Amino acid sequence: MTTTDPRPVTTEPTFEALAGRVDAAVTAAAGLDVPARAVAEELKAAVEDIHRSALVTVVRALRTGAPDVLYALVDDPTVHLLLSLHGIIRPDPMTLANRVLVDVRPQLQSHGGDVQLDSIADGVAYVRLEGACNGCSMSSVTLRNLVEEALVEGVPSVTGVEVLPNEPSPTLISVDSLFMGPDPEAEGWVKAAPATDLTEGALSTLSLRSDSDVVVVNVEQRLTAYRNACAHEGLPLDNAMLDVGNGTLTCPWHGFCYDATSGECLSAPGAQLEQLPLRVDAGHVWIRLGT
Repeated sequence: MTTTDPRPVTTEPTFEALAGRVDAAVTAAAGLDVPARAVAEELKAAVEDIHRSALVTVVRALRTGAPDVLYALVDDPTVHLLLSLHGIIRPDPMTLANRVLVDVRPQLQSHGGDVQLDSIADGVAYVRLEGACNGCSMSSVTLRNLVEEALVEGVPSVTGVEVLPNEPSPTLISVDSLFMGPDPEAEGWVKAAPATDLTEGALSTLSLRSDSDVVVVNVEQRLTAYRNACAHEGLPLDNAMLDVGNGTLTCPWHGFCYDATSGECLSAPGAQLEQLPLRVDAGHVWIRLGT
């Protein structure tokens, strides 16, 4: 003989449904007048304190007697959210570090900089600084210290910060700008110097017009021309240090470092030397300054 259970079958609400109810309640509470909203917030806080106390007791018991069960429960999204809301479990270091950087990013951006978190390993947060944060002035040092202080104080597992170098990106010059017509000077081309005068592994400064000083870098017989002006404050690069081994060009004034063959600034990504079209014709170097 088969019997039927007369009790109705209940279905547990989904995570999305529960979250929707919370959102709706928060929206409704925001529309209450001030005294009513204060009562609602106190009721919410009291209920949450009771829940947290009970959850702490449950977690402690499971951690001692059934850790595998606890780990399995934490993987459930609803349980994970509940424990996170009550501060019983903390977010992973990467998530927490990114939250910390959200708070300092507006101050960095107000100075023309930014920061990106790359990874966290063995207590060290590896970051990439962008824009003015990676410059050389005292304000830049202050901004770098701001990032380190925020991460060390805001992320318990972080004990130090290391700044990673930024990858340069190549500068592209229009192919059309490299062609010379029958009257190159009318197209803005200037006959700069014999190619043999531009020593390999050296930086040459050329005054092509009264208002146009140019520097030419020769790295392994690859010639690149730039306006003679650092992207930092427009100061001349006459005495810049060219390191052929590393392929870098360093401004003598404030130490801004550039990729020698692309002009990309390695100290402050986003900054860029102004590269000029250059070609060699019949043993002479021509540089296009514009008309």
